Amino acid sequence: MTSKTFSPLTTHVLNTADGVPGAHMALSLHRLDPHMVLWNLLTIGTTDKDGRCSELITREAFTAGMYKIRFETGQYWETLGQTCFYPYVEIVFTIIDQDQTFHLPLLLSRFSYSTYRGS
Repeated sequence: MTSKTFSPLTTHVLNTADGVPGAHMALSLHRLDPHMVLWNLLTIGTTDKDGRCSELITREAFTAGMYKIRFETGQYWETLGQTCFYPYVEIVFTIIDQDQTFHLPLLLSRFSYSTYRGS
């Protein structure tokens, strides 16, 4: 996607253990096929130096349904020379009104995580 494209879905990773952004973390966005009950990969990305990934999906491709974002947390902690308990984190959520915008932050430490729907 180009930088001029507006994504209705964004995320932001915060390393709460060190008080820094979760920079350069690999992630992927998937949508559930309700007929096959399989997750379809839509896109892969990486958080920027501020821990943000703002170009996950175009407005045209964003439809009602069940989605998940998979964050590769194990790889992230490895690059910092640390181990973690969760090798990845998956946030699964349902979109009913695709005309809204959604922001899903991930607050992360080596042994815990939390998320919420932001604005």
